[in-house]
Amino acid sequence: MVGMTSTPRQSSRLAPEIAARLKRSADGLLPAIAQQHDTGEVLMLGWMDDEALHRTLTTGRCTYWSRSRQEYWVKGDTSGHFQHVKSVALDCDADTVLVKVDQVGAACHTGARTCFDADVLLKDGADSGPSAADQ
Repeated sequence: MVGMTSTPRQSSRLAPEIAARLKRSADGLLPAIAQQHDTGEVLMLGWMDDEALHRTLTTGRCTYWSRSRQEYWVKGDTSGHFQHVKSVALDCDADTVLVKVDQVGAACHTGARTCFDADVLLKDGADSGPSAADQ
């Protein structure tokens, strides 16, 4: 991939007053949690830079930065599994974005409703006994 970099583009149309508040990773990204607006179900985690956040705020559809493909992608453009934005909020440290959406179809690239169903490490606080590391 000649000419591609490991970080998203630097220029953005994001409002300067929002951009000034953001605390980004070294590669210029923020984690963006997608949550179903009416049930609170956590759907997925994606990554946004300033431009992806700007596009999300102005189009009403979630735009993410693909770290593997090094490009922007709009959720649903290829899969038909759209995320219609209902609200966007920053956490208290301004280093994570919470996007409440109306999810159409699966949120996960595997076809599952959410990315967090397949590998549950602890459920309902049940004590499964000491782990091998504890012994």
